[in-house]
Amino acid sequence: MDESFVAKLLDVGTECEFGAGHVLIEPGQPGSGLYLIRHGTVIVESHEGTHELGAGNVVGEKALEDPHGTRTARVTAKTDVRVVAVDRAAYEAALSG
Repeated sequence: MDESFVAKLLDVGTECEFGAGHVLIEPGQPGSGLYLIRHGTVIVESHEGTHELGAGNVVGEKALEDPHGTRTARVTAKTDVRVVAVDRAAYEAALSG
């Protein structure tokens, strides 16, 4: 994602925190939004393997590419994390604006 789009997400999102071990995203759930990681590390477990992501990365955006998209990965906080949560409507508005 380019910097200008990330800035839009920061403007429309809500900052929140999760403790280590918290599951942010569960496979099979509706894709209702995304998380922009600001601080900390998450583990993403998907069909493509297991990945560790940190500050500056986004999780949950793949399910937003389809109006009825569902989650395909599990995302768990490896450490305490601070994220910006962006719901589907705000994401779509940021895309069009």
